[in-house]
Amino acid sequence: MSLCINPRCPQPDHPGNDGSQFCQSCGSDLLLLSRYRVMRLLSDKSGFGKVFEAFDRTTPKILKVLKSNLSQNSKAVALFQQEAIVLSQLPHPGIPAIEPQSYFQFYPRNGAEPLHCIVMEKIDGPNLREWMRQQGNNPISEKQALNWLKQLSEILHLVHQKNYFHRDIKPENIMLRSGGQLVLVDFGAAREMTYTYLAQLGKSGEITRISSAGYTPPEQEKGQAVPQSDFYALGCTFIYLLTGKSPTDSSIYDSLNNEFHWRAYAPQVSPPFADYIDRLVAPRASDRPKSTQEILATLPELQAAVAAISIPSTPPTQLERQAAYPHTLVQSHQPGVSQSRSSQSRSSQSGSSQPRLSQTGASQSRSGQSRSSQLGAAQTGGPMSLAGEAPRSSRRWLWGGALALLALLGGYSLWQIYASPSVQNITQISPLRTLQGHTSFVNALAISPDGKTLVSGSADQTIKIWDWVTGTELRTLAGHTSFVNALAIAPDGKTLVSGSADQTIKIWDLTTGKELRTLTGHTGFVNALNISHDGRTLASGGADQTIKIWDLTTGKELRTLTGHMGYINSLDISADGHTLVSGGTDQTLKVWDLTTGQELQTLTGHTGFVNTVVIAPDGQTVMSSSTDKTIKIWNLTTGTLIRTLAGHQGFVNPLALSADGQTLISGSSDKTIKVWNPNTGEVIHTLNCGTDVKHFVTSPDWQTIASGSGGNMIKVWQLQK
Repeated sequence: MSLCINPRCPQPDHPGNDGSQFCQSCGSDLLLLSRYRVMRLLSDKSGFGKVFEAFDRTTPKILKVLKSNLSQNSKAVALFQQEAIVLSQLPHPGIPAIEPQSYFQFYPRNGAEPLHCIVMEKIDGPNLREWMRQQGNNPISEKQALNWLKQLSEILHLVHQKNYFHRDIKPENIMLRSGGQLVLVDFGAAREMTYTYLAQLGKSGEITRISSAGYTPPEQEKGQAVPQSDFYALGCTFIYLLTGKSPTDSSIYDSLNNEFHWRAYAPQVSPPFADYIDRLVAPRASDRPKSTQEILATLPELQAAVAAISIPSTPPTQLERQAAYPHTLVQSHQPGVSQSRSSQSRSSQSGSSQPRLSQTGASQSRSGQSRSSQLGAAQTGGPMSLAGEAPRSSRRWLWGGALALLALLGGYSLWQIYASPSVQNITQISPLRTLQGHTSFVNALAISPDGKTLVSGSADQTIKIWDWVTGTELRTLAGHTSFVNALAIAPDGKTLVSGSADQTIKIWDLTTGKELRTLTGHTGFVNALNISHDGRTLASGGADQTIKIWDLTTGKELRTLTGHMGYINSLDISADGHTLVSGGTDQTLKVWDLTTGQELQTLTGHTGFVNTVVIAPDGQTVMSSSTDKTIKIWNLTTGTLIRTLAGHQGFVNPLALSADGQTLISGSSDKTIKVWNPNTGEVIHTLNCGTDVKHFVTSPDWQTIASGSGGNMIKVWQLQK
């Protein structure tokens, strides 16, 4: 059967639709985007829309369509689009896969208003509510619970690092693949951790409230969800899995005192694990774990403590076998029906105030947002290894969180060549042109040393070359098999380097677009690139927490630098080629001897992810921007903090420094660009852009800026005096 999705169609299941291009009842297209054919309705019970099964040729997909009566409700449309935005940043087997054109608008025949649509991967398994029903609601074992808690914490870590929190975790929104991998779905309620959001907390009516009985924490019921709200919902989910009882069941939940009394129904659970579940569901958000990183760091200790205690096993041993080999389950449900609608800023130090289970892993760990993340082995489908350390995810925040799209200002720092004029007398910014051509989010920008060519990299897996002056698209480079995350152009303007979520680095001839070679070695997304000023050395940083040094001419890997405990977000090489500075999600800057690979010092002080690092032309200072809304200026020789620049009301993303080191420009998620005097810390001008500034590059004369804010367009701005 071929279904018509026109809400006004008198017979959407017309028998003549099969094999037809147009509905035989109303005349609307049956082949959406010339590729997706809708076969059946899976659910119409979602508050936002309908869920269909569609096929891309022979591949089953999930199609979500926003209800037509909500199409003119801007908040409903924004929440619906949010799912596509979030999923596009989270390539991982624990999250439904999505393609660049996942969100689209469909116009039915003679329809004045479009239908808003999202197409995504169809998960080949039940949700956990369905799975539990198939097992007769028998509780799962403690061993299985620990395994699933680890999987979900890894997935949630990825979400939080992208600067989102889910807001609707519950058994219906967790699905189980046939291979045993849990999948978190329904990201329509996901919320970006922005200053604007946090500033609105407590203001009645300004935050969309998402509530699921038994799983929504007290603060979220009041419209004040925070990242730790996800932990409460996670804890309630495990209470259900470990007892077989709903969290609203009066036998385990005392609504008068807001207390859970569930342990008597879970004799298979040891005291240490039960204590940790109780901590997850603490009534006060401040009493829960501080971050996903803390949860992941605690799990090995928890597993060791549990292993040392003898406890009764879960009665049905068949349950564990079925959990380990779910493909043997009887699929009595309709797969995908529940796959309907599916970040406090980078987390600060996640040291726990609770007593630790052991001395191992006791150091405070850090968490936060990062480049579009993917857990280490996720791309190969292998096992994930995250316990006790930040996951090997990926790069920049592909479009959404404040890091989602940071670029490295073109890798080779422009101020090293051009004596930029003073910009301290710039008083306003005005739009000059918009560049369109990418079909998904723009992740990185770079500009050639002569200022004639702009290069953009996108989640659509392509690189586009533009004429900077006219905005004309010159050519498109294709070769990467995943998101393009980082770009750098060599000082001679002839060589382009790109880094990708496919874990490779490609070197291109910028003048012809020919691919010269591919560098492999990273085991996570490539997030950052920088080329030395003599054009001989390339530095790359990845979600695998390593920095690799390459001979740019031969492509030979020279050495690997390790030391960061999080993703590498930014790199810069000093003008003399002796020093490398790196910044990452572990909230630190590290200074390296580029020649020997020796770590010289670690600079600490930021309380959020380090987004960009820039070494001053004289090599004496380094500047760093962060999700803690500050810019810090450090003495590069001694490592001491010289001053902190505060003034942005959101994450500070890209930085650009003039050739004389006297003028600094910063962009922020607070929708402003600020011009600073770095010597005094004074804000000279604040330029309102009207949109988040997630990344930018400046023209050599500093009269023009090209920026991205998380969409598929590039905006070019004129700086005016």
